[in-house]
Parts: sequence; structure tokens; C-alpha cells
Amino acid sequence: MNVLGIETSCDETAAAVVVDGVDLRSNVIASQAELHSRHGGIVPELASRQHIQAILPVLHAAVEDAAIPWSGIDAVAVTNGPGLAGSLIVGLNAAKGLAASLGVPMIGVNHLEGHVRAAWLAEGNPEGNPEGNTNGNADLGTEPPFPLMCLIVSGGHTELVLMRGETDYELVGATRDDAAGEAFDKSARILGLPYPGGPEISRVARAVPDTKPLPRAWIPGTHDFSFSGLKTALLRRAEEAGIVDEPASEASEEKIAGLSHELQESIVDVLVRKANAAADEYGCNAIILAGGVAANRRLRQVLTAEATVSVFIPPPILCTDNGAMIAAAAYPRLIRGEASDYELDVDPGLRIGAAA
Repeated sequence: MNVLGIETSCDETAAAVVVDGVDLRSNVIASQAELHSRHGGIVPELASRQHIQAILPVLHAAVEDAAIPWSGIDAVAVTNGPGLAGSLIVGLNAAKGLAASLGVPMIGVNHLEGHVRAAWLAEGNPEGNPEGNTNGNADLGTEPPFPLMCLIVSGGHTELVLMRGETDYELVGATRDDAAGEAFDKSARILGLPYPGGPEISRVARAVPDTKPLPRAWIPGTHDFSFSGLKTALLRRAEEAGIVDEPASEASEEKIAGLSHELQESIVDVLVRKANAAADEYGCNAIILAGGVAANRRLRQVLTAEATVSVFIPPPILCTDNGAMIAAAAYPRLIRGEASDYELDVDPGLRIGAAA
């Protein structure tokens, strides 16, 4: 089954063709990072307008790269939430038009479910690719074995989701305030680093003598997260160091490197320890690390090293928003005969699973 996946939940216009949920034939992404970096963050109105301009060229490129005719598309999958309403509408309307004109089923996909299913994509598991799927103690090429604990970390989401089967999800932990990605971005702004903040924090992070560790919020008795206090602690530390709203200097670069290191270590420590604890409590066979923050090299290294079960992590290109993950997530539902009707609407607050 050739599934065309469409993703426009935030600031990437993406489309891909995936065969039978695993075989990636094309993956086209038009990024808006340069546009939004001028404003220090995503401007929703600009994002939706850019999606309108990019959606048709991206769709045509995805089908062309897959080397199949439009008549070879068997289904259209599209993100209908969560995300920015204006951005989601562009992708959903494109999917409705395509499905109607091609006479094929259309299905709405939860963006977070898409991130999880990226672990099944063939490109995410190439033998000998150090940036590909990283298995803790399993051989490359194996399929994630249920039950799974999914650590989903992206710009607006930090969640632990128990996956018992193909489409069986249960939310067991979530952030109570800032998500990990938000903590990275907001902290980068405090330190005078450009947007997007996560990659910049990772780029400059370096252990610096006499830089004290930043706090960890454990929230005992739960699998929940909290990163707002960490961001505030970083702000206070930066103010004490005199590097807030001050011109960059060689001395300030050293302080920024040290604070970036401690921030990253704090976030990674909490994410890894809570994921391991949840996997152990629920008797999981493996952990899936998914979402844009899963591209963070330090997080990938520490989780793989410290997990007591297998760890599955897509390559960085499949961690950030893409159409391939949406096509992959749609496949198990499509083969069961599921489809969405043309009344399907966007749901910016759509959740994955139900609270435990």
C-alpha cells in the first residue's frame, strides 16, 4: 500500500510516500526555520501563509521522488492535530482535495503517534548507520517489541506513553508546565543564542570548571515532568554571571557554554531516569525515543547507555516533523479499513492515549 503522508502541524511543510508502513520511498521537507529565526520563535500567521505557498510544490516533489504516478497512491494520511490551527488547516484541506480527486481513502493522524511510528521506518534502521536507529541491546534491523515505553520529546510536548500494541496507547506521564523543547528554546533566548534553541544549546554546551549543576524536578510518585523551574534557575544564574542583555565577550562565551552544558545535563538526566523508571514499572521490552528533541546527540547517547532494555531512536531527519512518520502511523489503521470522512476537522489540542 502506497501511502502519501502530509505534515503541516507547525513550521515544516512535509510530504512523503511510504510503502506498507515501513518502506520510505520519498521524504520532502520545506523548513521555515530561517523565516522564524528573525522573530526569535514561530509566528503562527507567517507559518500558515508559508504552508500555503509550499504545499503544492512539496506534494509534487514527494510523488516525483517516489517514482510512482499519482494513480499509484492508495491512501492519503494527514496530521489533524495537535499543532497550530492555521498550519494544520492547510495540510488537511490539501489532503481532502487529493483524496477526493484520486478516489482513495483519507485518514487523519495524531502528530504524536506519527513521531512514535517513525521508529518502524526502514530508513530509521539502516545497518551500520551511527545516526540511524540505535538499539540498546538488540540487533539492528529488529522491530520494536511490545509493550513499549515511548518518550516523546518535541517543542511543545514531553510525554511518556505506554504502547501495548499497534494502535494501543496509554498516557502515563506528561509535562506540568514547559516541555523539554520549550525549556531549551526559552533558555537559549536567555543566553542570547539564536532560534531554534535546542540545537544551539547542544552546539555550545561544554563542561566548564566551577559551573554548578542546575536543579532537577523529580515530582516523586509520578512519571510527570516539570521544566519551568529549571528555566527560572538558569535565568537567575545568568543574571548573577552578568550575561543577560549584555554584549558577547570571550568571558561570557565561557559562561554560556558552562550554563548550556548544565542545562542540557539536567534535562537529559530527568528524561532518561523517568523513561527508565516507567519502562521498568510497566514491564516494557523496549523504549522508543521520538520527537524533535530526540535528535539531541547527548540525549541519544545517555539513554542508549543507561537503559536496561532495547532503545529505538529514528535518525535525526525522522525525529523532526516529516510526512513519512504520518504515512507510517496511518498504515496499521488503513489495513483495518479505517478512514476519515470529509467532515474531519483540525484539533490543535489533540492528545495521544488517555491518562492512566
